[in-house]
Amino acid sequence: MSLRGVWQLQKLIVSFCNWGGSSRGIRAFMESDLPAFREKNPQLEVLTELNRGYHPFLKGLYKNKNERVVCVKNVTPEDVLQCANRLRNAQGRKVVKLKTRHVTKNPSVQGTWSTELKM
Repeated sequence: MSLRGVWQLQKLIVSFCNWGGSSRGIRAFMESDLPAFREKNPQLEVLTELNRGYHPFLKGLYKNKNERVVCVKNVTPEDVLQCANRLRNAQGRKVVKLKTRHVTKNPSVQGTWSTELKM
């Protein structure tokens, strides 16, 4: 996703095995969909690396020095394309768990609303 007009994903690394059965979908993705994906995203550097004997994965490297790794073993080429698009559209921020159900700058003076009636 672009933040202020700048795409956050810098590099996408496609790692696969040329022998293993779990890499079948990503090998088909590289033959059919990867050239079109590269043409649609000229701002993105797409690298392929051969890791024999390991399960395939996609690794996204972002401008804020974060990285995300998505395992794509035993998936179809369409699902691999969907994972690559999700990595491209993400901003690369870490996922933060919220402490409460709602976040506000001005908390209520009366307290948070609850469905249980306390007497």
